[in-house]
Amino acid sequence: MRFSLGLLCSLAVAQAKDVIENWDIGFVTTNRGLDQPARKSIGVNGQFPLPVVEAVLGDTLILNVRNSLDVPTSLHAHGIHQFGTNYYDGVHMVTECGVAPRSNFTYEIPLMQAGTYWIHGHTSEQNYDGLQTTLIVYNPNDTYSADCEYLFAFEDWWPLTFMETYPLLTEPNPTAGLFDTPPGMLINGANANLTGPINFVAGNTYRIRLVSMSSFPLFEFTIDDHELQIIEVDGVATKPYNTNVVRLAPAERTSVLVTAKETTTLNYQYHVTMFGDFLPAIPGVFPSTYNGSVVYDTDAPFFEVETIATGFLDELAIESLDDEPALVPDHHIYLNATSGFHEDGSTFESFNQVTYKHPLVPSILSALTTGDMATSPITYGPDTNTHVLKYGEIIEMLLWSPTNLPHPIHLHGHAFQIIEKGFTNDTTGQYRKQVPATNAPLKRDTIFIPGEEYAIVRFRANNPGLWSLHCHITWHSGMGLIMLFASAPEMMQESVQVPDGVLEQCRLQGILTSGNAAGNNGGFNYAAAPNDPYLLVEDPLSN
Repeated sequence: MRFSLGLLCSLAVAQAKDVIENWDIGFVTTNRGLDQPARKSIGVNGQFPLPVVEAVLGDTLILNVRNSLDVPTSLHAHGIHQFGTNYYDGVHMVTECGVAPRSNFTYEIPLMQAGTYWIHGHTSEQNYDGLQTTLIVYNPNDTYSADCEYLFAFEDWWPLTFMETYPLLTEPNPTAGLFDTPPGMLINGANANLTGPINFVAGNTYRIRLVSMSSFPLFEFTIDDHELQIIEVDGVATKPYNTNVVRLAPAERTSVLVTAKETTTLNYQYHVTMFGDFLPAIPGVFPSTYNGSVVYDTDAPFFEVETIATGFLDELAIESLDDEPALVPDHHIYLNATSGFHEDGSTFESFNQVTYKHPLVPSILSALTTGDMATSPITYGPDTNTHVLKYGEIIEMLLWSPTNLPHPIHLHGHAFQIIEKGFTNDTTGQYRKQVPATNAPLKRDTIFIPGEEYAIVRFRANNPGLWSLHCHITWHSGMGLIMLFASAPEMMQESVQVPDGVLEQCRLQGILTSGNAAGNNGGFNYAAAPNDPYLLVEDPLSN
């Protein structure tokens, strides 16, 4: 059995409407068609893969959720900024309490951005166990036109659940190696080897949407002897940028236009490679490549190549279509993404040696119920590592990765400009690269920081709410590489009205709905809030 690629050749344009999805989230057992034992996973309506969600700019996405799990769940529309609907951002104990087991909840998300996005679980790393799918928001008046389009969504599927993997990540003496049971590659929710061909008509133009729903490895996509013209990155339209390969880190998305050849005398191949120079070399896994067909004529021979294209994209050379110049920063924040140890030798990840732990009250409710104290970072708890932002100020973040571990860093509620990249050990600045002064810097919501490198990004804090910044390697976010921005909490108190349904989910689970991170109203009493010591740089058990 082969799975055909999603193909859209026409779009019915209608007035804004409700796009209704009814999802019964529950446990299923599957191996996703791979040569692995079937394992406990999370599906929708008893099925895998999850359905692709499609809508048109201006629609409202209605996600009716039934939680048939025995634990809370939540859903995040990745890349959707949620202007005015911060409480539907889906982050457990930040913007909601999660959907209680055996209960119902509805997300109502206005889709005011066109582009390529995805929806995934944002409670207890449930995306690792399958709770994720692509979200496409079409723009009937898109700057770029195509005759048809294809979708490629990439995943890595591991034989162990996240809860089975977590002790191997954190405990000082794990019982097994992390890569003893390596993953398989999925395309559009199934074994990559089951993926069907791309069918090209001579002279036509095709939009190909590439989505990385990966938990760890990188993915590359290329088509032999065809140019890929980038027109969208992370939901943001770009000026045309030509390349022969697109590399995606976890959570990144790119749309490309491909113009078919004028003749049908040859067929070609497309290649999808799962890899990472930060991963152990495992034959047939890291790297692994699926070679699919690009068919012009079923009777034609195939174009032959000796090597498959590979390489990084130069993000500093790609420009956003809106021509916005580089922002001038008002507020500078240094964030050191690094690992460390507790006294017992357990390993965790952190920003600035602070490992994230969620508060006792959802952070959005702390912002709305603590009055003037909402402008104090400590209100949200020491282990949330919250930075309070003023409305409209320009934030510059220096994202620093001093170890050999890479980090795809994702910011909720915003897209940031990419300003500069370099190496952490470059004391002279010889290898520093900056966006040209005449360019409109690329904007995106996720940036890949390779090990021992850094990036400088800027964004405008124009979206009042509680927004998460975190690594999108699922292992790392689960180990605490998360922090929060509280943007304009005083404005939130004037404009945000949390729906009763959100508060009811808190009551069902016995979670407080007012007060600071410890559930206290007034003063600086946060004694009951999680407050772990800073991580140790060296392993205390190594001596």
